[in-house]
This record gives sequence, C-alpha cells and structure tokens, in this order.
Amino acid sequence: MFDELLQQTQRVVRIFDWSLSPRYNTSTRCGLIRDFLRADPLNRLFVVLHEPGNVQRVAPRLVAVLQQFSHAAQVRVTPQAARHICDSFAIFDASHYLHRFHHDHLRFARGRDELAGAQALLDRFNELWEASKPSVATSVLGL
Repeated sequence: MFDELLQQTQRVVRIFDWSLSPRYNTSTRCGLIRDFLRADPLNRLFVVLHEPGNVQRVAPRLVAVLQQFSHAAQVRVTPQAARHICDSFAIFDASHYLHRFHHDHLRFARGRDELAGAQALLDRFNELWEASKPSVATSVLGL
C-alpha cells in the first residue's frame, strides 16, 4: 500500500518509524522514491526515525537515493524523550496516510482523501520533526 500511495503523491511524503525495514531496500520501492523525487524539484521526502543507525546496513539502495537527492530528502532522529512513541505512520500530501498502531504489530489504518485523519498525523509529525535532530545515516562521510 505504501508503494501505491507513493505513486499518487504530488508533493511531500513524511515518514515516522522506529527504524526502516528491509522493504525500503527493494529495487521497486527505491525506484518509486527516486521517480517521486525526480518528478518535480519541489518534491520532498522527510523521515524521522528512532533508530536510524541501521539504515545503511538494512537499506543501502535507499541510502544511495537519499544521497543522490540530499537537497530534497532528509532523515532525522528523535530525541531520547520521544522514544516512548511506538506507532509508525506515513503521510502522503497531507491527504492520504498509513498508520501502524504499534511498530511490532501488523494492525494499521489507511486513509485516502481523509484530511482530518491526515491532519492529526501531520501535526504529530511536525512536532517530532521540530524535536528531532539531523541524522548522519545518509551521509557518505558520516559528517
């Protein structure tokens, strides 16, 4: 479902997760992310993770895409005080979303053209983004 919603996204994708799964390393998903970022110079990908350290190990293809589009894609890490947040979500253009209620469980909700639900998640994401710090997970030199 992530890939399907990504293909329909016009401008911004926001992802919050504990850490990225190996699914983000598939050639299909990386190709879709690359196509999205290449489609328009104003397109953006914002990612907030609790544990970004394993991204290079688990998703080297994605890291290559993030490095290629470093002007349009950012990865940040949450502060220790926010580590109690256990749900994961992705927001597509502030109108579609996927919300996994706990990162260890498969239960989730999907909203299409659901502005109220997307706005609630967008508000949470903005708070997490403001509290988070840039991650070195996508840097070639780690600087």
